[in-house]
Amino acid sequence: MKKLASNYLKVVEWSEEDNCYIGTAPGLFIGGVHGKNEANVFKELQSEVEETIRLMKKEGMPLPPATINKNYSGKIALRISKALHKSLVLKATQAGESLNKYIQHKLENAI
Repeated sequence: MKKLASNYLKVVEWSEEDNCYIGTAPGLFIGGVHGKNEANVFKELQSEVEETIRLMKKEGMPLPPATINKNYSGKIALRISKALHKSLVLKATQAGESLNKYIQHKLENAI
């Protein structure tokens, strides 16, 4: 049987501020684990995810929705000010792009 922990995203990133690796499970719990060795942090994170799921099931708490293998439509609804909307349309027009393509390119470059 597939472990329930495999349904949840696990992220290990280097933190300049903390000078160590930070492991988190967004959508499952707040906080995480940390350490100097990336592989060890991931192993500890995996254990923490499994323990969190075990405790939630033991206490009869519903598990949050899975964060892995979700299907995304590729569409988002975004509410912005009229002034920002106008500025974006002007910038997109100057770039010779549709507003959608312009925003998509800006988002891709920001990540």
